[in-house]
Amino acid sequence: MLCQDCKEHEATVHLTQIANNEKTVLSLCKDCAAKKGFHSPLDSVPFPLSEILSGLIQQEFTTDKGPVEDLKCTGCGLSFETFIKQGRFGCGDCYRTFRSRLEPIMRKIHGSSLHKGRLPSSESDDILPIKEEERLETELKKAVEAEDFERAADLRDKLQAIRGEHMVQDSK
Repeated sequence: MLCQDCKEHEATVHLTQIANNEKTVLSLCKDCAAKKGFHSPLDSVPFPLSEILSGLIQQEFTTDKGPVEDLKCTGCGLSFETFIKQGRFGCGDCYRTFRSRLEPIMRKIHGSSLHKGRLPSSESDDILPIKEEERLETELKKAVEAEDFERAADLRDKLQAIRGEHMVQDSK
C-alpha cells in the first residue's frame, strides 16, 4: 500500500483514530509520519535480542570445565565462537551444526528442546520420527527413575539411532 500523503513510498505506519464513533485510518511512509510528528515510542528503546541470546550461550559454555572444541558450520563457515559473540546464525545449516550445543540452552529457555505445539492437520512422514523421539525420551526418563538400566540403555540406543537418521536426512 502506498503512503496516503506522498503516494510514492510504501506505507509502513498505520494510524487508526476513533472519534465520535467514526473510524479514521491513515497509512503513511516513515518520512511522512515523521513530518506529521508520529513516531513509535519504541524507536529509542533498544531490544538487544542477540545480546540476550549470546549472554545465555556464553553463560552455558563458560561454566563448563575445560575448553570447548570450536565447531564450524559446513554451510557458511560460521564458528560457534563467533555465533556466541554475535548471537545470530549465518545460514540454515547452522541449526544442524550447532544442535548438540543449543539443546541445553533451549531446555533452559523453553523447558524442552522439542517443539510440542500443534501439529499440521495432515501428519506427514516428517513428523512421525519426532513423535517417536519424544515417546522414547519419556520412556527413557521413566526407566531411569525406575532404575531399569537395561531398558534405559536400550532406549538410549534407539534414541541415538533416530537422531542419527535425522542428521542424515537433514543433510540431504
